[in-house]
Amino acid sequence: MSRPGPISAKPLSVLLSDVFSDAYAKQGFAARELVTRWSEIAGPEIARCSEPLKIQWPRPVEGQPQEPATLVLRVEGPMALEIQHASDTILQRVNRFFGWSAVGRLALRQAPLSRRDRPAAPRAPDAKAIAKVAESLSAVEDEELRAALARLGASIKRN
Repeated sequence: MSRPGPISAKPLSVLLSDVFSDAYAKQGFAARELVTRWSEIAGPEIARCSEPLKIQWPRPVEGQPQEPATLVLRVEGPMALEIQHASDTILQRVNRFFGWSAVGRLALRQAPLSRRDRPAAPRAPDAKAIAKVAESLSAVEDEELRAALARLGASIKRN
């Protein structure tokens, strides 16, 4: 009887890479990094109230140089004016990301953003709960480990 070989687990992003690439390509994105790394590209202030929807590429005209594309951004209501004022900065950052002048203008669509806000980080357990759990950990000799285990235990009991 032979033993089975090692299981090689692949990240979900690798398995779904083609699916996502096709979906982004339909929206004009050559690479999905513009969407997934939007906060790094545009900056946290701009990314907080906007997200890229698609890139519209103009039809090429034979014998003419390729015109730059239009980046369509979804922007939350009142922030559209701020994004419009920052459009030159956004275009510079996007083109720096691409490495060439791929995008020549922005088009804004006012709508709620599709992403959900991340849940707030859980608060730390109170000192009384940590002390109560720490009493049961007297067998642990390392002080730092005992403190970490006490915080973990108090967090688990709270939830």
